[in-house]
Amino acid sequence: MFAVIRTGGKQYTVAQNDVLRIEKLEVEAGATITFDEVLVVGEGENVTVGAPTVAGASVTATVIDQIRGDKVIAFKKRRRKHGSQRKRGHRQYLTLVRIGAIAGA
Repeated sequence: MFAVIRTGGKQYTVAQNDVLRIEKLEVEAGATITFDEVLVVGEGENVTVGAPTVAGASVTATVIDQIRGDKVIAFKKRRRKHGSQRKRGHRQYLTLVRIGAIAGA
């Protein structure tokens, strides 16, 4: 069974026991969270598409850890401007979750 969930402004296709890196959620490691914004749920030919969400569907997950992503470098250089350049790094805060049960309607 699979589902498409929305969290942190993004959509993720998930199945049971998948490990996801999602936008940071304010929960401790080991906590159980429930995603109620399920857009699609189903298995094989039996797929339910929500308008915009599937009523009664939910996905539960267990928080593994709070991590930071890889460093992304933002480098800007302007030609012939006497050395005008700027370099900035950024590491996004992420939450690592393992998908548990998918409850479809």
